[in-house]
Amino acid sequence: MSTAALTSPGAVLADLLPAASTASRARVRDAALVLGGAALTGIAAQIAVPVPGSPVPVTGQTFAALLVGASLGTRRGLLSLALYAVAGMAGMPWFAGGASGAGGATFGYVMGMLLAAGLVGALARRGGDRGVLRTAATMAAGTAVIYAVGVPYLALSTGMPFGQAVAVGLVPFLIGDALKAALAMGALPTAWKLAGGRCG
Repeated sequence: MSTAALTSPGAVLADLLPAASTASRARVRDAALVLGGAALTGIAAQIAVPVPGSPVPVTGQTFAALLVGASLGTRRGLLSLALYAVAGMAGMPWFAGGASGAGGATFGYVMGMLLAAGLVGALARRGGDRGVLRTAATMAAGTAVIYAVGVPYLALSTGMPFGQAVAVGLVPFLIGDALKAALAMGALPTAWKLAGGRCG
């Protein structure tokens, strides 16, 4: 475990892994982290609960995407979600509910998650995941990006008025998003504290 990462303001949780001895091993490690982040998001997307009257289900993929961004940082988080998106577009059935392709009404949320992972990763590198309130703000910012892309895409792809898209593609998920944020508020700062204890 890298003890320097515990005090470095530019570190994320993935940086606590043992340092690679060579550049090639570092690339292999980063590739494994990227693949793992994409796989985690794809698995979490299969946790899908339909919402009556909405084409958008409640899923675990948004929570996973934000955790991936915070844990891996901007570059690796973006690459993970880009891999998740590209593989899904190519036909891998790991979007919400086992869907794939770019034509669905919910694909805008996937694009939003990609951008959100990058933003959350950048905020985490500034300490945005090391305290409860900072983690809450980081998760709120990432969630806002997801909706800022997903809701307009939903309206355009279905032809529904924007107000209706907000009503079916945002409002029903606010409570769930608050619960996901609460989980992150507990998990991320706790992970840093545990890491500090092990190195202490």
